[in-house]
Amino acid sequence: MASHLIQGRTVGMPVRVRDAEVCSALYPVRADAARAVIAYSGLDVAEVLPGKAVCMLVFVDYRDGDLDTYHEFGMAFLVRPPGSSGAMGLAELRRAGVFVHWLPVDQEFTLEAGRSLWGFPKELADIELRLASPYKRCILRKDGRLVLDMLVKPGLPVPGAGAMAPLDAYTHRDGVTRRVPWSVRARGARVRPSGALIRLGNHPIAKELSELGLPKRAMFATTISHAEMSFGEARQI
Repeated sequence: MASHLIQGRTVGMPVRVRDAEVCSALYPVRADAARAVIAYSGLDVAEVLPGKAVCMLVFVDYRDGDLDTYHEFGMAFLVRPPGSSGAMGLAELRRAGVFVHWLPVDQEFTLEAGRSLWGFPKELADIELRLASPYKRCILRKDGRLVLDMLVKPGLPVPGAGAMAPLDAYTHRDGVTRRVPWSVRARGARVRPSGALIRLGNHPIAKELSELGLPKRAMFATTISHAEMSFGEARQI
């Protein structure tokens, strides 16, 4: 088994998360704007409808895992598999990967591990999660400025939620784009059409979200009360 040394600690592969709470919302955004945002990666967005890409906003409470406990927020886009061509219909979106554009966290160890192991674009930020009620809220600040205040509403239970199809996450750091194998097992999953409210602040990332044409309504929002995850070795593409 491969292992890596991070801040004097040995981290084995794959890295495992034994318990996390995950809340997310998927938004249809302008494909041309999203394409421009991630052009540095060499990847292309997957268009769910002509002219529309998908921006994913996610916040996570990592409660037990190899990288300790921490809070995280993610801004990501559904992307075509590298080398694919032609239109991707809705039925083909299951082949899409997830390109992680921005990934603030609130702890130093996971910051260094995420950057060095996989090239994740982790930065330190102030992430306040309010998860005790059915309404899940994330207040994200960076450099003393509000990025966003996001509320995910409770949805309906998803019957039979369990192991999800393995996903490919994609990252880009120091001029290198990487593929990261990623698997998730979910318990207590709920989904709600629309299902999210968001207020943007005055941080540059908030401006970037606004320029994507982020609509008032999400496509849908999900919550997972207990998620297990596994992250494999990154591979350069």
